[in-house]
Amino acid sequence: MRLGKNQRQHRIAEILRQESVSSQDHLVELLTDQGVAVTQATVSRDLDDLGAVKVPTGGGSVYAIPELPSEQVAPDDHLKRVLGEWVVAVGCSHNLVVLNTPPGSAHVVGSAIDRSAVHGVLGTVAGDDTVLVVATEDVGGPLVAADFRSLAGLTEEESS
Repeated sequence: MRLGKNQRQHRIAEILRQESVSSQDHLVELLTDQGVAVTQATVSRDLDDLGAVKVPTGGGSVYAIPELPSEQVAPDDHLKRVLGEWVVAVGCSHNLVVLNTPPGSAHVVGSAIDRSAVHGVLGTVAGDDTVLVVATEDVGGPLVAADFRSLAGLTEEESS
């Protein structure tokens, strides 16, 4: 079977987490055993895209994908800089906050919020020019929206 690039790379990452893979040819064999049709050249590009590196072991070296720290939080000034540069309006309703950005910029804002671990934020969904932020019930959308407005340097009148 042929998998799309993202599906294939996900499969490769899973294999590298579960098995010791010392060569690209070995990885091709493991994928073939799973019914995935792939060439060594494609595997080479996928390993590069995934940031895989060879790490020494007792008996040679194996491929590994460096883990990003799951608790890595962006510095406080990063969120302020991103919101100040990209957010043009902030609105809210109950526990939902909507951030408007110029076209093509919402993913930058959503990612910055996700990596900043903002208190009262459950998560974000970013489109092209809009970020939907879901606030926790105990904090609520109005408070989160006010915090974002402040960080973006906007007044309530500018955002309505």
